[in-house]
Amino acid sequence: MSTVTPIDTPFDKRHSCWFCGEPCDRHFEYHSEVHTPHPSLAVPACGECLALAKQHKLTSIWDCRVAVKDALMRIYAKHLAIGINWTEEELAESEFSCNVFGGFKKSAWMMYQIARDRINAPGWPIVLEGITIDDQGYSAGFEFDGVIYTSLHAAIHYYSSQFCLDPRFFAELVRLLGRGRFNYALKLARIHIAAAKEMKQQVLADIKAELAS
Repeated sequence: MSTVTPIDTPFDKRHSCWFCGEPCDRHFEYHSEVHTPHPSLAVPACGECLALAKQHKLTSIWDCRVAVKDALMRIYAKHLAIGINWTEEELAESEFSCNVFGGFKKSAWMMYQIARDRINAPGWPIVLEGITIDDQGYSAGFEFDGVIYTSLHAAIHYYSSQFCLDPRFFAELVRLLGRGRFNYALKLARIHIAAAKEMKQQVLADIKAELAS
């Protein structure tokens, strides 16, 4: 098995998880294979991300990172949903007062921020002994409403799950309208959440006609 070299870590990140930015004191070792586009290496990792990374090594450290981010999004979906359904001001002004909901009112926004910041944590470039390793475009993602998703597909999947949307219909809306109109596609998908298949097909046909005119 090849030697595992820790990546060069910026001084201000020396106690931070490369995956999510949380404090950490461990490392995840990625052992390269013939097809891996980088040497064996080790990245700082918190306990949770370390466990997830071991389950999703895939074909590179960047593929592994995408899988860890997607897993964190599934685990903390309810926390992230707080930011979809509330603003900080709305929570502060809410009338929750009983023991259960009063506690939610006090901690909900912080829970959302922690989950959001872990998902959004950018990590830092992979540098081994002073040599930067090309990330091959894996740093690209899709940002919407303050959250950076690993891909447009991940964002579609997340919102489809949160709002019980038809994922195929939503994905087709996004494909037609473009990622720049993701919010509009989301509104259309929610408006037609209970629409029959024929109605959804008509909506798509109307959009195609409008775009072609």
